[in-house]
Amino acid sequence: MPATETPEHRLKRLTIRSWRRGMKEMDLILGPFADRALAALAPEDLDLYEALLAENDQDLYLWLTGARPAPGRLAGIVRRVALAAGAAPDDL
Repeated sequence: MPATETPEHRLKRLTIRSWRRGMKEMDLILGPFADRALAALAPEDLDLYEALLAENDQDLYLWLTGARPAPGRLAGIVRRVALAAGAAPDDL
């Protein structure tokens, strides 16, 4: 987050990035999560979510669907997003 960015602007920026991905599937997974959950995330979780958004959509899709394990530092936020999207806990 740039030093001059307000928390409100950061949430708006991350929400827009969540809805405007390269894959429609990712728009439909990340967009609703951003709308419902971003404002409640702690700053360190927002940092992880922002790092998640920097990842390749094809990798993200595999992680969020449980087809591949997410990298260690992103595993918690991936699980949170996947559960919010309706994934069964046993599938992750």
